[in-house]
Amino acid sequence: SRSFSAAELVRAAPAPLQPYLRLMRLHQPAGTWLLYLPCTWSIGLAAAPGCLPDWRMLSLFGVGAVLMRGAGCTINDMWDRDYDRQVARTASRPLAAGDISTFQSLVFLGGQLSLALCVLLCLNYYSIVLGAASLSLVITYPLMKRITYWPQLVLGLTFNWGALLGWSAIKGSCEWSVCLPLYFAGVMWTLVYDTIYAHQDKRDDIMIGVKSTALQFKEDTKQWLSGFSLAMLLSLCMAGMNCNQTFPYYSAVAAIGAHLAHQIYTLDIDKPEDCWKKFASNRTVGILLFIGIVLGNL
Repeated sequence: SRSFSAAELVRAAPAPLQPYLRLMRLHQPAGTWLLYLPCTWSIGLAAAPGCLPDWRMLSLFGVGAVLMRGAGCTINDMWDRDYDRQVARTASRPLAAGDISTFQSLVFLGGQLSLALCVLLCLNYYSIVLGAASLSLVITYPLMKRITYWPQLVLGLTFNWGALLGWSAIKGSCEWSVCLPLYFAGVMWTLVYDTIYAHQDKRDDIMIGVKSTALQFKEDTKQWLSGFSLAMLLSLCMAGMNCNQTFPYYSAVAAIGAHLAHQIYTLDIDKPEDCWKKFASNRTVGILLFIGIVLGNL
């Protein structure tokens, strides 16, 4: 499987490099996929009817997703190194474990952001400004779990920025009647998968005093997730209607509905390994929609 090979890749890297690759979570590609897929939807929807998505843009955004997710994880771990030491699942992270100093991670962060800027500068002027605007979210997101029970919402706003950026990279500006419903659908989707993810750590989070939607919703989690899923599906239909999508697109939306229903129905919020498995399965949701968009366009 893909994640296995990513972990292998990191283990095969030279020893001095390994903490940096682990800091940018190169061994856990699930998050990179979840950041990248909304970009692919947007690029796919912006393609001219009858045409395949622009593969150059898809690859450019792929590189950008790896770099920006790495930068986000680096910022996250810099803010959270003291918290991470207290949580079993995160105690071995490079900063928490002391494999890298804060200064080294700051330099590494500068490198990642510089490379990401190079990617951004390949786009049109509108997209450069739009992309730069997301940086404030990337930097402040990790602080939200200290302030609000809804850090997952802020993650959603951050992680789905590509739903706006992909379209503007192709078209030169955003068609809001398509981009906003697509962005909103992505935010709802993030609330689903990241609430599931947060249930892994809820015992530790209570002890340290970190907040999450998992702690907010408690036993009502499944009702909330069902509501978010419904909102996501309706928004996807709206985005599709506003850019004249065809039958394959709506079939993909239906398949996503089935996938999410199955995820939520079978989820055991008290089993961390089940939460992780459900969380990681969301890559399939994103890929389904991308395939539906491409086929719908053709």
